[in-house]
Amino acid sequence: MTPTTEPTRAELAALLADVRGSAGRLVAAVGGLNDRGAREASALPGWSRAHVLTHLARSADAYRWLLALARTGVEPGPRADAAALERALREGAGRGAADLVEDVRRSLDGLLDEAAAMPAERWPTLVSALAGWRHPAWFTLHRARRELETHHVDLNLGYGTADWSADYVAWALDATVAALAAHGFPVGRLEATDLGRAWTLGASGPVVTGPGHLLLGWLAGRGPAPEGVGPSVPPPWPLPPAPGWGRDGG
Repeated sequence: MTPTTEPTRAELAALLADVRGSAGRLVAAVGGLNDRGAREASALPGWSRAHVLTHLARSADAYRWLLALARTGVEPGPRADAAALERALREGAGRGAADLVEDVRRSLDGLLDEAAAMPAERWPTLVSALAGWRHPAWFTLHRARRELETHHVDLNLGYGTADWSADYVAWALDATVAALAAHGFPVGRLEATDLGRAWTLGASGPVVTGPGHLLLGWLAGRGPAPEGVGPSVPPPWPLPPAPGWGRDGG
């Protein structure tokens, strides 16, 4: 199954369980955070842990909005635009740890409840990311899982790329490699030595090998380039899925 293949009902149930697991691990990790810890730097330049937690909460709200739209066919209130999200991040990052943790917990619970309420026939409904590219409602679950796993690493609380599950790494590499190949990324082949998987991006370019989580960490901007990769710098991640479902109006 490719990253853009519609999942079966059983696969959807498993994916939702994976999102619940990712959310549970993250909330548990920040449950004991105090105000000082919330102010400390995350792994993202210029962002504290409070910034990351605020971003996660608002992202969960945005994904819940998309699912509610897909479920009902009606916009569930105004949609936050990029400026509103930036303002929410700036203002929300100044809160205390207890408020931050409760916010992200509540937002994730709302997202998961909305996903659980989705009728099976509404999952294929196309919705639009804020950047303008479209995807079926079920792909929102992949986006949410990727958001949780990536920003859990960014929180700099001892959760690293090696903690990513093999199935998540394989899916994220499938999706990332397809997008990079569509953008002509100058790497010929990736080989995940621990997964027994390989991906061909082009007819020329270096062959990059290593554990899958390190390859994904590099491509996601969460780790150094593997040896021998040369000057290739991955584009901002994540890219829209390829081939994907097009853009608004296209």
